[in-house]
This record gives sequence, C-alpha cells and structure tokens, in this order.
Amino acid sequence: MLRESVIDFKGNWDDHLPLIEFAYNNSYHSSIVMAPFEALYGRRCRSPVRWFEVAQSRQKSYADNIRKDLEFEVGDWVYFKISPMKGVMRFGKKGKLSPRYVGPYPILKCIGKVAYEVDLTNELAPVHPMFHVSMLKKCIGDLVSILPLENLGVNENLSYEEVPVEILDRQVRKLKNKEVASVKVL
Repeated sequence: MLRESVIDFKGNWDDHLPLIEFAYNNSYHSSIVMAPFEALYGRRCRSPVRWFEVAQSRQKSYADNIRKDLEFEVGDWVYFKISPMKGVMRFGKKGKLSPRYVGPYPILKCIGKVAYEVDLTNELAPVHPMFHVSMLKKCIGDLVSILPLENLGVNENLSYEEVPVEILDRQVRKLKNKEVASVKVL
C-alpha cells in the first residue's frame, strides 16, 4: 500500500498516510477473519462513507416524532398563512410587522386529505379559496367572545383616545434640590 501511494501521490505521499492507515485497519484480513479494527475494539468501525445516510435517517426519525398530521372538518375556523415576499406590502403592513396568518375563516369543503376550500371575504376575492393543509392553522378559542373593533373606539392605527374620569391621588416627592409632583388618574 505504501509503494502504491508513493507512486500515485509522488512528492506528498506522507499527507495521505492517515487514509492508508484507515483503509488498512478497516479492510478484511483472511488470517484473523475480520478487520484489525474489529479485532482490537470488538465492533466495526463507523466509516464516514455512510455518515450522511445515518444522519439523514436520524433527522427523519426526529422529524417524525414532532410531525403531526393536520385534519380539519367542514365548519372549522382556520387562519391561512401569507407567504412572505421581500418588498411586497400585504394587508397594510410591510416587512417584519406584516401578519403571518390572516383570518379566521370557515372551511367550506374538504378536497382529499390535504386540500381545503375556505370561505373568504369579498376583500380577498382575488385570492384562490383552495389551500393546502400546510398553509392552514386551526383557530382555537370561542369566536363569539371576539369583540369587534368598531364598538371599542379604536382607530385604524390601533390607537384610542384616553379621557380622564377623575383624579384618584396626588403626591409631591422631595428630591435634593427640587420637588416632583405625581398624579394618579382614572
């Protein structure tokens, strides 16, 4: 093996000595009926040749433990995912503050196990009403308890005007060279 490596690799054969040693220790020897590594350590060497397959199967088993199959029924309320596109303004916000999911909307029809038809509002008429199960997220909670924003007095920018009802408490704190007044307002 050394002679062949000197011929093949010419001047830098010594850089390849660890590979030659690895190949020798993991090759089958008929005199001991196993590889020298296996004779010394009692197990086969884990070769980096198959590490990719081992890592891939390990990742698959981890993913299978976490993955859950989603199924919805007709009448369930779901949010649908908005795919983020750089520079595109959707639903009034741009960038990091844009909503990830929009809804909730009821499911009208199940098409197979992975596709659902959703009842969208008129403002979303250009959007196709069919969605893959990976684009949907179940709405958890009571939809009757959701309050509409119109009755709360909340503006379009989600702010509201504060009106003081009464003054509950007054206090003056003395610091070293000045006095600071504070008022508690309802």
